[in-house]
This record gives sequence, structure tokens and C-alpha cells, in this order.
Amino acid sequence: MESQTVRFAIIGYGAIGPRHKEKIERLANAELVAACDINEQKLEPLSGNGIKLFTNYKEMLELEDIDVVSVCTPNYLHSVMTVDALKAGKHVLCEKPMALTSRECKFMVHTALRENKKLFIVKQNRYNPPVKSVKKLIEDKKLGRIFYIVTNCFWNRNNGYYVKSDWKGKKELDGGALFTQFSHFIDLMLLFGGNVESVYTQAANLNHPEIEIEDTGTVILKFSGGIIGTINYTNNAYQKNMEGSITVFAEKGTIKIGGQYLNELEYQMIEDAQIENLDISAKPNDYGTYQGSMSNHDKVYENVVDSLTNGSKVAVSGIEGMWTTEVIEAAYKSLDRGEVIYL
Repeated sequence: MESQTVRFAIIGYGAIGPRHKEKIERLANAELVAACDINEQKLEPLSGNGIKLFTNYKEMLELEDIDVVSVCTPNYLHSVMTVDALKAGKHVLCEKPMALTSRECKFMVHTALRENKKLFIVKQNRYNPPVKSVKKLIEDKKLGRIFYIVTNCFWNRNNGYYVKSDWKGKKELDGGALFTQFSHFIDLMLLFGGNVESVYTQAANLNHPEIEIEDTGTVILKFSGGIIGTINYTNNAYQKNMEGSITVFAEKGTIKIGGQYLNELEYQMIEDAQIENLDISAKPNDYGTYQGSMSNHDKVYENVVDSLTNGSKVAVSGIEGMWTTEVIEAAYKSLDRGEVIYL
């Protein structure tokens, strides 16, 4: 890049958009130059800050002084907006889920390659200190052979969460709870376990008659290395989020990462290692009626800027984002067909 200041634009200034703005502005070599939302009222807090504001994202993409577009829109818009931004000559940082189908993901990856632009996917939970520590133990072979990975996601999403939204809970726009609430957990299971061979799902809508998707389910994964994985999930925890945890059972140790948003090391018993001195000072993303994952978007943006100015590796590529979508896609295909799906 000619300039060492990376110039960002945000598409979608709803729940997560302001979080992205905050992280951009905290970086010395980053600048927010434009933002877009179809709801003009959401952009009002940005007025008078020298930020160019739009209600039509395609008009915004015509600006020449944008290096990276951050796509923070509803799930079903991620693919088309990412592709349009790439074709307009911009790098893209796309929020989770990358897309709702693996076909869309492949098109996004191919477009980035064809346009010679970088595609970054937001997977901020990879930066959680307990997650990084467990990943390093696996890489250093301190745990030996992994046997079993258990993920429990017991969250609360009340009626208002869906009723107040024009897309959440709608199958074609939302995709399902595995996409909207729990895709980060599946990403971490893949980070720890590797490639998935088969998927089987049981799920149902037990407590949200106003939506078209499931609110409770269990997915069983078989990894190529023989590891078994399960993700048990619900949006029916009473009144508030209860738990988001991943437990790894291995030849030389057992470790549980827990808390409400994977911010605590709840259990460790390891043969020749001990995880110590974790910095868990980062707070969760706060959405008012509920808290989300650990607020590590600053580290996501640091990687984007470092990759564009210094050529460092993209932390989470489009290929990795696609793997998560492929597994979730298979999980819902299994639910529809009532059978094991092989990848």
C-alpha cells in the first residue's frame, strides 16, 4: 500500500457496526472514512465527524479513498455485499457467518483471488486467551491424541430479540441458530479438531413460535482423525445466557474453556503442562438484553492493518470461514433428511 493509514468503510451500522467503528478509531494507522446503512437514523451519531455517510452501499463503493470495507449487515447479505466490494477494488472484512451456503463462500473466495484482494473473516473468539493457550498445547503436541470435543452453548434469546428484527429467526435471511449464535463455537471445534468427515443433527423449535428456525439442538461431528465432537445448544436458558464452553478430552489432558463467552479456564488436568497467567480482562460484546462473545475485534483489526501494511498472514481467511459454513450447511441438511451427511 502507498499509504500506511488503512482507510475503512462500514456497511451496516446496526448492533455490531458501532463496535467496529470503536476498534478502527483506536488504531493509530487506521481511519473510518465512510459508513452506510439503509436506516438513515442509525447513521446520525456519525454526522459531523468528517465521515461520508450513505444509504446506498453501491454508491459508497464508488469512493476511491476506501481500502477496506467491513461488512456488518444481516447474514443473508454478507455474500453479495462482499463480492460487490471486492469487484469495486476493495479488501473486505466480513462478519460471521461468512455466508449461508458453501457455494456463496466459494464465490467470495474466488472473487477475492480474481480481483487480487484480501478477504478477512471475523472470528474474534480465536483471540480469547484460553483458546490461544489450548491451541498452542495442541500444536506443541502436549495433549497427545485428542479423543472428544464437547461444546455446550446454553444461551437466552427472548421473544423480543426476534420480533424487533426484520430478519432474525427467518430461515432464508437468518439461516438458523448455528449460523447466528453458535458459528464461532463450531469454528473453534474445527480449530482444535481439524477436518470434519460426517455430521448428524437433531434439533427443534421448542419455545419460539414466532420464528422459522430451531432454538435447541445437538450436532454430532466425526473428524477425519477419528475425533468425536458434539455441540449441544439452546436459546432457551432462563432469562440470561448460562454457558458457552468447549471441553477437550485428550490422551495427556482434559481442559474446559467456559464462562458465558469462552473467557474462563474452568478446568485443566494436563500431564506435563499447566496453563497460567491468562489475561481475561477483555469484556464481552454487550447488546443490552444479552452479552455476546469476548470483545476482541481490536485484534481482528490489528491483523487487517498489519496484513495490508506489512504483508503479515491473514488471521482467518475465506477458506477457513467457508469450512465453518460447510459444517453448518451439512448440519441442517442432516436435520432435513434425518440422516448422517458426509462431507
